[in-house]
Amino acid sequence: GIGGTAEHCVLLAKQALMEPIDMGPLKARGPRNDIEALRIEIFDKVNALGIGAQGLGGLSTILDVKIKDAPCHAAGKPVAMIPNCAATRHAHFTLDGSGPAYLEAPKLDEWPKVDWKPDTAAIRVDLDTLTPEVVAQWKHGDRLLLNGKMLTGRDAAHKRIADMLARGEELPVSFRGRVIYYVGPVDPVGEEVVGPAGPTTATRMDKFTRMMLDQGLLAMVGKAERGPAATEAIREAKSAYLMAVGGAAYLVARAIKGSKVVGFEDLGMEAIYEFEVSDFPVTVAVDAEGQNVHQLAPLVWREKIAREGLLQPV
Repeated sequence: GIGGTAEHCVLLAKQALMEPIDMGPLKARGPRNDIEALRIEIFDKVNALGIGAQGLGGLSTILDVKIKDAPCHAAGKPVAMIPNCAATRHAHFTLDGSGPAYLEAPKLDEWPKVDWKPDTAAIRVDLDTLTPEVVAQWKHGDRLLLNGKMLTGRDAAHKRIADMLARGEELPVSFRGRVIYYVGPVDPVGEEVVGPAGPTTATRMDKFTRMMLDQGLLAMVGKAERGPAATEAIREAKSAYLMAVGGAAYLVARAIKGSKVVGFEDLGMEAIYEFEVSDFPVTVAVDAEGQNVHQLAPLVWREKIAREGLLQPV
């Protein structure tokens, strides 16, 4: 959103967020005004950064750019930006005063059939026998399939762990030799073992990383990048940070075959669970040498894009 009052500018950005993706047709026909030209310019420059999906490098960092504007005085021009997930999800309805709006349930037979099979190049890992020596062999960019038992925990659990350690209290579960998954699972429905259980942003746990590694933790699973302090702590401990698939919480949960609370039950979804997983897919984002794929992969793609002209206008 550009222009108007500050409040109206944010509203414009939210309205723009709801518009359908049409960057492909727009680039094919070419811009017809300055706003469309600006959309294309931003789209191409962002994708030329090579950040890619999940920050692992690639051509598609963003899928579209939307801009809505309103008149305002040039001395105070507000700009509001609202990012949307690539797995964009929203429903449209109209309230006209005639009664409630009913949204028809989707017909599942019209959806593509998802029949996921692990890549033969992925490395299967037994979490129940995992050792520091095995973790040290992983390299950034490696794809792993986790099998066995791993613990969970996110903001509230980490804060309580820090408070207990400061008071010299014993933790409800040992983290020595274990892997932790940054997740707050949704309650199961029907015969589900667990509800949607996608990874939460790992950066929020950066300030607790060294503390958890001091407890003997071998690796962490989350989404998004780690900051410099966490990356350095991982390198010093010869640990690893593994990135799970973001934006697909229901599909991720299908790899979870067992779930039980092992600590902080009063925290609800933020309690510490023990998950039994089967072929749980992750990518090594920070390896035991401190090599960070979120820093290295975009550089490779940025050079590749510039060298091969992969983002030239259609």
